[in-house]
Amino acid sequence: MSATSTGGELNRSRYLSIRSPTACPVGRGDNVQYGYFDDCQREYVVTQPDTPLPWINYLGTEDHFGMISNTAGGCSFYRDARLRRLTRYRHNGAPFDLGGRYLYLRDDSDGDYWSPSWQPTRSLLDSYECRHGLSYTSISSERAGIHADMLYFVPLGETLEIWRLRVRNDRDTTADLSVFSLVEFCSGMPSTTRRTSNGISRWAR
Repeated sequence: MSATSTGGELNRSRYLSIRSPTACPVGRGDNVQYGYFDDCQREYVVTQPDTPLPWINYLGTEDHFGMISNTAGGCSFYRDARLRRLTRYRHNGAPFDLGGRYLYLRDDSDGDYWSPSWQPTRSLLDSYECRHGLSYTSISSERAGIHADMLYFVPLGETLEIWRLRVRNDRDTTADLSVFSLVEFCSGMPSTTRRTSNGISRWAR
């Protein structure tokens, strides 16, 4: 699920080739409590969401940039992080990781809802993994038989950010789900903000 121009689609295809399977074995570096280095994929893998502080990665290499944490917190900006902020992030709110690229899943059969990135709902997840790579971050999780995989990146040559969400139903029965997003915009200086929620889609599978 993403929106981009034709040129961005070509760049995205080239960019996503970074995540293609390789012939080398999975490299698992020294373990720490919250993750490890995957030497084969050249990624840092966060294995649980409740890190003491947000573990941040950077998106973008040209004009549009972003910061993203292991639970999808962070902000985006155009060239200047102070004067041209696009979304708000509370840097001084540590250890809270609020303001970010949040998606919500809701099971319309019983009203249960959660965030695949853990934040901001902090609902219990059956599995969770965040992979910070070079200018991209992927977060995957599962809850109640619903697997979600999110990828965040800035396409080369574009001044936009793509959030791609893939959802898979691993239940034995049909799942009736809704997806919503939340982002807090900031036009210029961080003191001017507005919070926008946007219902993305609804489907039954």
